[in-house]
Amino acid sequence: MKVDLLCSGSKGNCCLVRTQRSSIVIDCGSTKKYLMASLQSVSQDIQTLDALLVTHSHKDHISQLKHFEHLPIYSYCDLDVQDHRCIKPLDRFIIGDMQITVIGLSHDAPNTVGYVIEDGCQKLVYITDTGYLPNHEKAYLENADHYIFESNHDMEMLMHTARPMFVKQRILSDSGHLSNEDASHNITSLINTKTKNIVLAHLSQEANVPELALDVLNDTFLKKDLRSSNIRIQAAPQFGIVSIED
Repeated sequence: MKVDLLCSGSKGNCCLVRTQRSSIVIDCGSTKKYLMASLQSVSQDIQTLDALLVTHSHKDHISQLKHFEHLPIYSYCDLDVQDHRCIKPLDRFIIGDMQITVIGLSHDAPNTVGYVIEDGCQKLVYITDTGYLPNHEKAYLENADHYIFESNHDMEMLMHTARPMFVKQRILSDSGHLSNEDASHNITSLINTKTKNIVLAHLSQEANVPELALDVLNDTFLKKDLRSSNIRIQAAPQFGIVSIED
């Protein structure tokens, strides 16, 4: 399995996942110019993709939807596309040699989901845009090889931004975004000895910095007496490709 996180954050989100037989993208936010250039830079032709998976209907996740309408498009949220494959939480479906499990999330967009992707050898967990992680779905996220996981904000930095209080309350709510502490607690409760990669994703550009998100995760490893020496840990920028390959 090869994974290229092309962009991640409030200005656009897109992730390319490839196996020996299949290639899909999760979300298609950002600009047309950036997405097409990024796909080209990792040698992926948009015409040969097998499917688009959508997490939810916010603009930063579907702004370039029209350029992917030649593909089967899987989503739990309503989309006005020709080949719409309706899915719901805990559904499992197959695309080529990928088995995909749908994970229901809590966000202020109707019917938001994450995905678990398995190819028979490796398992990828993709979770962003959620205020919390439902306990009844955590079992599906355990023991993955690779995690792309939201670590959106530092609570103190968020409260010192110029954002209106109602926006801050929305971000902190159960239908908002995971903080660095929330992300670290969840990640360290899910990983095991087979975990090879953790990418902290969807970092706020106003209320977080990569170094802080990474420090909180590393501190949580230490507090729980967990080893992280065999895990590659990265923080995704808004723009710029973060790659996972094993």
